[in-house]
Amino acid sequence: MPKDAPRRWDRRMQQRLAHGEAAALGELYDRFASLVHGLAHRVLGDECAADRITREVFSHVWENPDAYDPRQGPLRSWIATLTHQRAVRRLRQTESAALALGGEGTPEDLERKVRRASAAARADYIVTAMPTPLRKALELAYFQRRDYRQTAADLGVTEDEARRRLRLGLQLLSTAHDTADPSASPAPGPPGYGTAL
Repeated sequence: MPKDAPRRWDRRMQQRLAHGEAAALGELYDRFASLVHGLAHRVLGDECAADRITREVFSHVWENPDAYDPRQGPLRSWIATLTHQRAVRRLRQTESAALALGGEGTPEDLERKVRRASAAARADYIVTAMPTPLRKALELAYFQRRDYRQTAADLGVTEDEARRRLRLGLQLLSTAHDTADPSASPAPGPPGYGTAL
């Protein structure tokens, strides 16, 4: 696939949506609905709330296709940013309402909860967006408890390459906590749509 193919796809999708092409929305939904739902669920911890956020995000994209600027970053990042912003706003509303009704906790507890949920959502996003070789190495090492030698054997690469992939994957994941500032504009994507989560 040519290096510019994803950017061309993003620009073309934005143009199709701007022309009101319903099939484009369906294609976009098929590609990104699981990402949107997963991020929303990670922040909110509620299936029904994640369903609502998913509907809201795709409605927003359909009604405001010109809000996406391909020069600012990938469409995937823009959609993830919309999802995260809406999910965090919903979490704050829900938790603030519970506090106002005499629920347990303090405003500081709410901010800690938002930071934790944001970091977890960002980590999920980073893992799903990282190149397949890095993701597979991390999955073997952390979900299947394989060391770097076993990971190398499973992937059919040298031990040095397995270590390199694991190191790069962990470096990417470490940014999930580096940017978990709730006062910043929340966005799980790369620079252009913000990186604070």
